[in-house]
Amino acid sequence: MRYLPLNENDRTAMLDVVGVKSIDDLFLDVPKSARLDSLVDLPTHQSEAAVERHMARLSAKSVSAGSVPFFCGAGAYRHHIPATVDHLIQRSEFLTAYTPYQPEISQGTLQALFEFQTQVALLTGMDVANASMYDGSTACAEAVVMAKRVTRKSKAVLAPGLHPHYAAATQTLASTLDIQIDERDCRPGRDDHIIDHITDETACVVVQSPNVFGEIIDLAPIAAKAHEHKALLIAVFTEPVALAAIKSPGEQGADIVVGEGQGLGVGLNFGGPHVGLFACTKKLVRQMPGRVCGETVDANGERGFVLTLSTREQHIRREKATSNICTNSGLCCLAFTIHMSLLGDAGLKRLAALNHEAACHLADVINGIKGAEVINDTFFNEFTVRLSKPAADVVQTLADRGILGGVPFSRISGGQHEDLLLVCATETVSEADIHAFGDALAEVLT
Repeated sequence: MRYLPLNENDRTAMLDVVGVKSIDDLFLDVPKSARLDSLVDLPTHQSEAAVERHMARLSAKSVSAGSVPFFCGAGAYRHHIPATVDHLIQRSEFLTAYTPYQPEISQGTLQALFEFQTQVALLTGMDVANASMYDGSTACAEAVVMAKRVTRKSKAVLAPGLHPHYAAATQTLASTLDIQIDERDCRPGRDDHIIDHITDETACVVVQSPNVFGEIIDLAPIAAKAHEHKALLIAVFTEPVALAAIKSPGEQGADIVVGEGQGLGVGLNFGGPHVGLFACTKKLVRQMPGRVCGETVDANGERGFVLTLSTREQHIRREKATSNICTNSGLCCLAFTIHMSLLGDAGLKRLAALNHEAACHLADVINGIKGAEVINDTFFNEFTVRLSKPAADVVQTLADRGILGGVPFSRISGGQHEDLLLVCATETVSEADIHAFGDALAEVLT
């Protein structure tokens, strides 16, 4: 049904029940100085048809990722999503379901989350995963808080390649919990030297790989140094497909792995929603935030699923909760799980190979352009280019020519390193797209 606003009789009847004469009476407790004395500066109401026309005109100003050559990444990635994913998540039992407050009667929901957890644990190389967080940045922040609980120390070291948005989310949460953040300047270059900043006071070190510049980091020596000082290594990623091509964080000694799952099953959608992935070693499971679904058998010996852990603020005393995140991104988890199931192990590895091949080809093209230099020694499907002109200006000029040519690093870093451009190539990028980008970039930099 279309939304039908209330008429004057409806409003009068509601005010009678409340016991006031007018809507203005409901705001008498608000000081006059804080009240508007005229209408808000917004268009007055229009017909439904007029609103639809207006919204269509607004949406036409946006350029969708699938309509032009697209090379943006920086934490959100465009991959081909099989039609099966959207078809299945739109089934009413999935699309309209809410968090089960009597979980064991929601066996379908619990099984879907159990399968999701299994996939995330396998992908990250960890023992156990939860039923998701809001997104990668909040998962990163929660991991730092978890490290404080585990180690009973309050200093977190953030590596220089950590996505600035993840660092900002972590800073925000840490500032309310007396956690000291030792943040390195965000700049390209290997993160290995971060081990020099790990001391006995360190609760955790947070390292992203591939990092925001696309560099692949060897986590093993950082993990070893962290463990020497009884600190935890928190490994971060923003592109889940990368984990099919590089050694998993678990294999490299990570204690907690967090990241963004949007790249699998969840479209860009002009900015959201996303799905946060969170995994850890078995010994830390009781300090992990969020829910954990488990497998068991019922009284008849049949396979069944239960909500094994759910130590969140709505279930226990607030001060005992492991997180203030009150729910999980259930529908996005399901999309992730369906996409992963369709790919399978071999398909996921093949997808990763296609991404890397496309990025290598793109890097070769860019390196042949005067005024552009790929600065990475290593990368998966994303890398950093140093330009002879401000990256934001170059990107705008490319956009005017119908090419979305990457993300200026200054856009996500508060203006730092204006000459750096983050460029990504996934399996959705064609040969023609790459050469169109290369030709346009060469002209812009001339």
